[in-house]
Amino acid sequence: MKRIQYPYKGEGKTSLKKELKNYHNSKLKAFYKGMLRIRLIEEKIAEHYPKDEMKSPIHLVIGQEAVAIGTIFAMELKDKVFCGHRSHGVYLAKGGNLNRMLSELYCRMNGCCGSRGGSMHLLDKKVGMEGSSAIVAGAIPIATGAALAAKQKGQDEIIAVFFGDAAVEEGVFWESINFAKLKNLPILYVCENNYYSVCSPIEYRQPKEVDIYRKVEAFGLKSVSVDGNNILEVYQTSKKAIHEIRKGKGPSFIEFHTYRWKGHHGHHEDFHLGYRSEEELKHWKQVDSLQMLEETLFEAQKLTHLEKETMVQQIEDEIEKGFTHALHSPFPKKEDLLTYVYA
Repeated sequence: MKRIQYPYKGEGKTSLKKELKNYHNSKLKAFYKGMLRIRLIEEKIAEHYPKDEMKSPIHLVIGQEAVAIGTIFAMELKDKVFCGHRSHGVYLAKGGNLNRMLSELYCRMNGCCGSRGGSMHLLDKKVGMEGSSAIVAGAIPIATGAALAAKQKGQDEIIAVFFGDAAVEEGVFWESINFAKLKNLPILYVCENNYYSVCSPIEYRQPKEVDIYRKVEAFGLKSVSVDGNNILEVYQTSKKAIHEIRKGKGPSFIEFHTYRWKGHHGHHEDFHLGYRSEEELKHWKQVDSLQMLEETLFEAQKLTHLEKETMVQQIEDEIEKGFTHALHSPFPKKEDLLTYVYA
């Protein structure tokens, strides 16, 4: 078993310290609270999942929170996002309703998709969360079409689509970026490279000497490779890309290097499957995006322990109310079974 090395050699915290001076405290705390909120929500879902009351497969985003928060915080409310099956972080970062998300996981009729989608098909059009797809790369052509529609209608909005490293192994990805470049579409392609497709390491699937972002660059897109565990680097890179796209300079691609702590799906770490080691996870936890930011803010005296405790209490109260809401919500009615079925 080959151990995947962190591509930035633990430089994230050093970089964070250098960049703090460029941010107001309120912005830094917003980044921190946003990531902390996703982390605590995902941990609580993992805690409840073994009870077998959630009848939906889950794909937790623990370890990858910085990508969703950093990218979406660089966007505007009018902008739209799409994503793949690991959808919770994107949904929450874009402003999706926690009560409706949890109700969807519990298959209740007031879920964000009326219990028809589950964890892998979240959406909230009120905040520009346009949907997620369980099909690998499935959201990419849909997002590209949305970008085409936005351009044709003259709408001042950016489309962002989030997907994993395995999605770039699908033909539709390359067709989409080629079309987006040809039509100069306002879209940001966000690759969350966590080095695994289910249980297959990236070196089993892609040539070691060819970086993903370099292949995309060959299609003519502005393409960069970024530390996805450094929230400030994620935000800065996303903000620059979105600014260029909004100016009409065409599509961009960002490859964020990160790592999922849990298994491909479910609530556990799945070391027993033998495709990765506990040592590898410990290695990546040393560069945990949330922990690095927290330590940096404490050291710079930009966050107090009381402020952290207050944030945790607020989030935990929200989570408790969310689960209570979901568990006391009604199940779908039998007569609605064929609603929205067209074939």
